[in-house]
Amino acid sequence: LVVGRSVTFAVLAADVEAVATGLSEAGVQPGDRVALLSPPGIDLTVCLFACWRMGAVVVVADAGLGVAGMGRALASADPAYLIGIPRAVAAARALRWPGVRIVAASLSGAARRSLGAWATLDEIRRLGSVGSPPAPPSDEDVAAVVFTSGATGAAKGVVYRHHQAQAQRDALVQIYDISPDDRLVAAFGPFALYGPAMGICSAVPEMEVTSPGTLTAAALAAAVDAIEATLVFASPAALTNVSATAPGLSPGYRDALAGVRLLMSAGAPVSAAVLRRACRVMPNAEAHTPYGMTEVLPVADITLEEIEAAQSGAGVCVGTPVAGVEVAIDPLDNLGRPRHEPGASAGVTGEVCIRAPHVKDRYDRLWVTQHASAQPPGWHRSGDVGHLDAEGRLWIEGRLFHVIVGPDGPVTPVGIEHAVESLEAVALAAAVGVGPRGTQQVVVVVVPPNPPRRAGLAADSLADEVRAVVDVDVAAVLVVPALPVDKRHNSKINRTRVAHWAEGVLAGGRIGRL
Repeated sequence: LVVGRSVTFAVLAADVEAVATGLSEAGVQPGDRVALLSPPGIDLTVCLFACWRMGAVVVVADAGLGVAGMGRALASADPAYLIGIPRAVAAARALRWPGVRIVAASLSGAARRSLGAWATLDEIRRLGSVGSPPAPPSDEDVAAVVFTSGATGAAKGVVYRHHQAQAQRDALVQIYDISPDDRLVAAFGPFALYGPAMGICSAVPEMEVTSPGTLTAAALAAAVDAIEATLVFASPAALTNVSATAPGLSPGYRDALAGVRLLMSAGAPVSAAVLRRACRVMPNAEAHTPYGMTEVLPVADITLEEIEAAQSGAGVCVGTPVAGVEVAIDPLDNLGRPRHEPGASAGVTGEVCIRAPHVKDRYDRLWVTQHASAQPPGWHRSGDVGHLDAEGRLWIEGRLFHVIVGPDGPVTPVGIEHAVESLEAVALAAAVGVGPRGTQQVVVVVVPPNPPRRAGLAADSLADEVRAVVDVDVAAVLVVPALPVDKRHNSKINRTRVAHWAEGVLAGGRIGRL
């Protein structure tokens, strides 16, 4: 269900079969790449499973990448076909994105031709009604090319085979004890496709897909109420706005939200405060934050109670690795580089390395990146930095690319940020390094609860408060109206951009917009 539209599993299965047959009759071959450019909903679900049914490889480059990012992603994946809503098909024509275009809308022939589309999805369905169903793919066939968020560089295509996608689904079902009686509201585009794959009723709330922070409590409650949902997945930014807009909810909506048994939030470090406020809105939900990434999800899991029990530390505690997942830490040298000696010693900070049945097959057409990410063979180098504690719990301290390398060795940002965000005078913080690698100085950039209209140096009193709660030397504290975050989750801070801006400001440049 999405924004008032709904479909039964029986109708969905018949539609998937018709579209799969129609695609095959139209000339789509097993192994052909098909880009899907539709918002989360029924049409996207049908097209995804129809492509898988007939052996095509889906290319998922969601709108959260932005127009330029989507263009780069599609150019790298080079799909043979493209199925999208009219706006996406028009953009594909104007921007010369690759792929024979199929429009997912009911249009006249003239309207279809004006978009440069070869066919409509309804025409594909009609072809399928008279054709023979294609042979299904094998578990070893490639299923999808999905793209990372691009929060720390250009988005990378990640290849999954069918057995790896199935293992990912099965891991989620096992960890969260999901049964056919559960019903899911997914306030995050890619996660909306997990529900049908698990065979459970699913709904997408009314929101701006590329801006999770637009999700309101009323919109979430309406989706939960529509299907009597027991599961909710939302990013930290979405949950923050849900909590902020919860006052004034009707008694009926509050009763609906009280029926949620499991709340999941991921996509960026999730603070206990965000989960705690969300649980006031969903009072009977057990809050979990799964840790993972586009290349492997889930890796670890932790509940709100476990986060609170872990208390504060050098990073965010994401829990113990889930069943079937191995985690090792490759220690950093004095210049912040992995030593290529992964192990499991407690308290050692380094790059997080992962081995699991549901790890990606490879990066798409990025051979050097793939080789570097798969050392030692069979492992995936996550690009995240963290450590294991004495109880085997994993703590994430930031991204390898964002490690600050000063004269005394590497410093990771997340622990600093969380300490600073504990101050009443700070709503959000970013810790970055300024200067040449090896002699970098720590600079903290903060957003106050009442953001200023312009950026600048923090008042001495705020700077003193920041320095008092961290255990590293802070060269400067800057105040900004907002920090840049990724479009997919609205939660991952672009520390590279923040560092570049801060370096310019501290070098005497003009204090422009971040």
